[in-house]
Amino acid sequence: MPRFQAEPPYQHGTAPRTAIVLVNLGTPEAPTAPALKRYLRQFLSDPRVVEIPRPVWWLILNGIILNIRPKKSAEKYAAVWMPEGSPLRVHTERQAKLLTGYLGERGHHVTVAWAMRYGAPSIADVLDKLKAAGATRILLVPMYPQYAASTTATVVDDACRWLLAQRNQPEMRFVRNFHDDPAYIEALAQTVRSHWMKHGRLAAGDQLIISFHGLPRRSLDLGDPYHCECLKTGRLLAERLNLATEQFKICFQSRFGKAEWLQPYTAPTLEALGKAGTGRVDVICPGFVADCLETLEEIAMEGKTSFLANGGKEYHYIPALNEDPNWLAALTALVERHLGGWPSTEKADPQALTATAQRAKARGART
Repeated sequence: MPRFQAEPPYQHGTAPRTAIVLVNLGTPEAPTAPALKRYLRQFLSDPRVVEIPRPVWWLILNGIILNIRPKKSAEKYAAVWMPEGSPLRVHTERQAKLLTGYLGERGHHVTVAWAMRYGAPSIADVLDKLKAAGATRILLVPMYPQYAASTTATVVDDACRWLLAQRNQPEMRFVRNFHDDPAYIEALAQTVRSHWMKHGRLAAGDQLIISFHGLPRRSLDLGDPYHCECLKTGRLLAERLNLATEQFKICFQSRFGKAEWLQPYTAPTLEALGKAGTGRVDVICPGFVADCLETLEEIAMEGKTSFLANGGKEYHYIPALNEDPNWLAALTALVERHLGGWPSTEKADPQALTATAQRAKARGART
């Protein structure tokens, strides 16, 4: 077997090209048990995602989890599945289309693609296509605001594995995090303000829950910065909204297994607030720039049921950033900064670029 992949035909005089790849976690192909089994096997086999000795974890994963969890997860996915597919896939694809337009308006003649770390389209497949199309500079943007070894680092791992198989490697850069980026924080704040315009600001005793995906506590002890970056995002968002300390709580959701995870846990917090007779709870999930199973099913559905069933009065989930214009502007600025020094503007008709940007925006708005 050759050490390197075959190179695409080389054409002399071809101008260097720049590409951006938005990378999100991943999604099954369909809300079915077989599709979930394939997806979960790939996802949960990553040693960065589950740091348990491989022989022990192999037995647990293949002997228990993959025989039980796919059916339950498929039912949850079916509850949030969109006509175009998985919410995470739909929103990520729309963001890529819209980013093309935003960058085009600013004079950048670049290719914007998207990939999933687990599932399809894979990072390797997308990078193969970009290289075949002549991309010589590639910026990968993991769509995780807060860095974690189990998320951002797995994207870098996978891209570097692809690089190892290339004889003629393109230049490659990665966005590490953007947890305290002012424009990202402001975009989050604007979604909350827009929500309050419709439902009113929080009254005395009400709570804004700022919920992040959870990780095992052990990750913090081993030096993962994720916990600290989540706390900073939550603090900056609360400051931007002029919230007093007693008006918000930063929590962590999606605990799995018996080990201690980052606390406080979101689900018990919502239950306790309900039992305390809290009048209203608003929940936002800043770690997700696109709605997905975790936000739409676990927080918007399960969280609401738990809060109301335990005596809470009013519950609102504030949607993820998705295709919000403030977020797209923030993402555009983030990408521009990381393109620094890379020529991303080719000689082209400015009017044609503007027309291309407008068409991309229109397509994104229609999807």
